[in-house]
Amino acid sequence: MYPPRHTDSAANVPLDPVFSVTSEPNWPLDPTREPRRWRSGVHTHTHTGCLQIWCEAALTFHFTSMRIVCKDVTAETLYDVLHDTSYRKKWDTNMIDTFDIGRLTVNADVGYYSWRCPSPLKNRDFVTMRSWLPLGSDYMIINYSVKHPQFPPKKDYVRAVSLLTGYLIQSNGANCCTLYYLTQVDPRGSLPKWVVNKVSQFVAPKAMRKIYKACLKYPEWKRKHNPNLKPWMYPEQNTLPCISLSELTLQRADSLENIDESGLSEEKAQHSDDEEPAS
Repeated sequence: MYPPRHTDSAANVPLDPVFSVTSEPNWPLDPTREPRRWRSGVHTHTHTGCLQIWCEAALTFHFTSMRIVCKDVTAETLYDVLHDTSYRKKWDTNMIDTFDIGRLTVNADVGYYSWRCPSPLKNRDFVTMRSWLPLGSDYMIINYSVKHPQFPPKKDYVRAVSLLTGYLIQSNGANCCTLYYLTQVDPRGSLPKWVVNKVSQFVAPKAMRKIYKACLKYPEWKRKHNPNLKPWMYPEQNTLPCISLSELTLQRADSLENIDESGLSEEKAQHSDDEEPAS
């Protein structure tokens, strides 16, 4: 999976060829295969039951690849859960805030997301262009960071950069699916090695399990909360203001503040039951 190639700083809506990255050998459709293009850095791998995680940390980016099998969950339900920002506020405890900024096309928009980092690191936030596409019985969502003039970096956050993030949801039948998640992020800071270890051992497994648990509860929740409202499926329901591509530029990491947090020590905290490390 690769970031969109740009000859300048212009932002572009991902077109259908971008969604064909699932056919590339670097997309881990075979969960037993290690991603091929490891660079120098810190590598970790955890595997437990139906959950598998690869993490890599290099000097300027962090790469995470995860896969989880979701039994008793349809591919469409998982797709809805990833889109539904109202529901996300119910289950994503790492999230500080999220909201949609505006729409570009029937299957592309721009949004804001802020994330609570492990203490004592500064919290990160993102402004991303997101695009999505149903692929028969499967689904894909991808995003990358852009600059929007009305949403500059905030004082209390480090503006991080999603070089490219993708979700691939594959149907495994009538009531089962597999979620593949890949992200290549520049956190705009030199992070200590314990952060990489914590992400692979606690944060990433917990996040994937939370998504799974959220999917199991979503149908009942949705029945009570605007059950017919799904603008990601029905574009005519989308009431977001329209955004022109000319308002956006590609977010270059080197244009943002870069902070050194490599010397920070981990603050010890009691882990909850669902933060048990993967084995």
